[in-house]
Amino acid sequence: MSLFTAFRIAGTGATAQGQRLNVVASNLANADSAAGPDGQVYRARHVVFEPIAAPGAPGAGQGVRVSQVTTDASAPRRLHDPKHPLADEQGYVTLPNVNVAEEMVNMISAARSYENNIEVMNTARALLVKTLQLGNT
Repeated sequence: MSLFTAFRIAGTGATAQGQRLNVVASNLANADSAAGPDGQVYRARHVVFEPIAAPGAPGAGQGVRVSQVTTDASAPRRLHDPKHPLADEQGYVTLPNVNVAEEMVNMISAARSYENNIEVMNTARALLVKTLQLGNT
């Protein structure tokens, strides 16, 4: 594997993890919102990754990309708060199905994966610089 391939693979990983961080941030930002701009309750979203296959080399990965962002179909949370302006006839408010603890774990995992990909690119860059320096001697 060339160092340029390492750059490409790590770059796709960093890009994918950046998208994952954006989705997690959106989930956390809407965790306690009672209704969105369309009047519907927010549904948690999750990123699905897929490998990027190398052309002509089945089974050889060339990175990763986000194939889709899915919407969590689980039931929204219901909170009894009769004084809330969006409460229904029984006094329940429908809240998003976002699990804040799970999203925090996802955020930490995505941030560490992003950092690891950046570190791979920094290491590959340092190796390229050392290689160029060898050519100058």
